[in-house]
Amino acid sequence: MSDLSNFDPNSVGLKSNNIFGLPFSEDQAELVLLPVPWEVTVSYRAGTANGPEKIFNAAMQVDLYDPDVQDGWKKGFHMLPVDGDIRAKSDHFREQAAGIIAAMMDGESVEDNKLLKGQLDEINSAAQSMIDWVYEKTKGLLMKGKKTGLVGGDHSTPLGFIKALSEVHNGFGILQIDAHADLRVAYEGFTYSHASIMYNVLQQIPEVKKLVQVGIRDYCNEELDIINQSNGRIATFFDKDIKAQQYEGVTWKEICKQVVDELPQKVYISFDIDGLDPKLCPNTGTPVPGGFETEQIFYLIKMLHQSGRQIIGFDLNEVSGGDETGDSIDAIVGARVLFKLCNYMVAG
Repeated sequence: MSDLSNFDPNSVGLKSNNIFGLPFSEDQAELVLLPVPWEVTVSYRAGTANGPEKIFNAAMQVDLYDPDVQDGWKKGFHMLPVDGDIRAKSDHFREQAAGIIAAMMDGESVEDNKLLKGQLDEINSAAQSMIDWVYEKTKGLLMKGKKTGLVGGDHSTPLGFIKALSEVHNGFGILQIDAHADLRVAYEGFTYSHASIMYNVLQQIPEVKKLVQVGIRDYCNEELDIINQSNGRIATFFDKDIKAQQYEGVTWKEICKQVVDELPQKVYISFDIDGLDPKLCPNTGTPVPGGFETEQIFYLIKMLHQSGRQIIGFDLNEVSGGDETGDSIDAIVGARVLFKLCNYMVAG
């Protein structure tokens, strides 16, 4: 445990410390965060590879008092350094992926183009390597007894982490906050596309017994078929249906209870920032009108905690760094979402 006798939680956050200005080393912290600066397959706007660094910087402005989980920070939060090799590979393969996506939008067949097909194979191989790296890193943390969270990067990044958790927890559910269903099969030819994360989870990780999606408002027929044919393994709370219930007098508390009731005892939270109202994440890769205020999702997580369910891990992804010439609200919102997730992760 870190010596907090000389730490003033009311003072300015010191970057010489760690995330949220907290003076905890990896060994001292109860919760360790793995940043994954990867955005190879983003299909609209880039910037999420900058997310971990931008969130870290914005986190220095987060006050440490949380009325829902008071003094949670005293258990220790620590973010590992951003891996320069992962970031360099992301930048390299992102450029290649952008060329493939542009060719597809022009109607060109990637399978019939030897150069593009070769690049696509390289990208899929690189993505597998990233997933393996995340698996090894998070498995190591779990074996040390650390509570663990992941900070992306795009939404493809947590697959390896969820695999690592499946070797520790025999049966759990995923609470997905998202504008997108992410159930596409190898979207745009990328096996590990950000738009395919939940499809890959369900195909590869049988220990995930239930996927509960909240806020979905941008999806295709193929994804709807997967939901409808899942035999109850997927429960989707579409944004349109949530809003209709509210318009007709159903309270948010009642809707949150519906969501929580669908989840098993152990829960992993996958929080795509675009699940929020896009005014809170205007630079995210694929913003969609609709969504939630942060307090609505915080209330949902509070109800999840109060139900007695165990949060076994989480990811926060698709937080864009925004314009490189200046700061954006995205990182500020992302830092506060991250703090709330951290606090509930360590809450008793």
